[in-house]
Amino acid sequence: MSAVLPATAPPRRSPARRRPPPSRLTLQGLSLLACLLLWQLACAYRLHLGFLSFANTPRPAEVLQAAWLLAQSPKLGAHLASSLLRVGAGFGIAALLGVALGLLIGRLPLAKLLLLPPLEVLRPIPAVAWIPLSILMFPSSEGSMIFITFVGALFPIVLSTIHGVQHVDARLIASARGLGTRGWRLFTEVIAPGAAPSIVTGLAIGMGTCWFCLVTAEMIAGQYGIGYYTWESYTLQAYPNIVVGMLVIGALGMGSSALITWLGAWLMPWQGGRR
Repeated sequence: MSAVLPATAPPRRSPARRRPPPSRLTLQGLSLLACLLLWQLACAYRLHLGFLSFANTPRPAEVLQAAWLLAQSPKLGAHLASSLLRVGAGFGIAALLGVALGLLIGRLPLAKLLLLPPLEVLRPIPAVAWIPLSILMFPSSEGSMIFITFVGALFPIVLSTIHGVQHVDARLIASARGLGTRGWRLFTEVIAPGAAPSIVTGLAIGMGTCWFCLVTAEMIAGQYGIGYYTWESYTLQAYPNIVVGMLVIGALGMGSSALITWLGAWLMPWQGGRR
């Protein structure tokens, strides 16, 4: 009889090393580089799409040179300080008033009947249309500019707060009432925390619209400010400087909105912990 050889197990293959997925910052950096590359190619080849032309658009290198000159300019600090002051003041007033109005309108039917119709009429009016009236209402140009940024931030905050209040779980309110919570305590301990995520979203959107309205605000009589710098560059036909001003406004708007979102997540641990 032939000897039966023992079965041998097939040799194990060493598992292939999986490459770790690219980090979030890496993907974001690649996205920005791709946008810069497309911009450079469109300008280099003078891309013309019929309704869109890059023949006279400044190239990234020209914008970078203009940004370097602005960074060395002694006026940069004054531009930033003026814009931050106007946006901060307008947004701060809009946040206080917008959250208060949103809580009232979202919770009290009488307040909704009396306050919501005027707000809905005023909401579609663009910021530039408020310039003549703001000049008549405020004795100083600084007050007019703060008012324009205030108008831009107010309506997103009000509407998001109303949405948050109206979508607080009714069972949560009923349970709080069953435990004896009434009046002001119901607002501060149940309704406001329940509406907090929508309020933070409205604040972040309102901050973005503040910066969106900055150029309009500083068109009035500004002598300093990033919006004024952008508008002045247009009148002087300094096209690379226009792009620099736009990018600075975009970066400041993105950073301030992200800061509000982060603070909201930090103050609301019941929404999944700190981020």
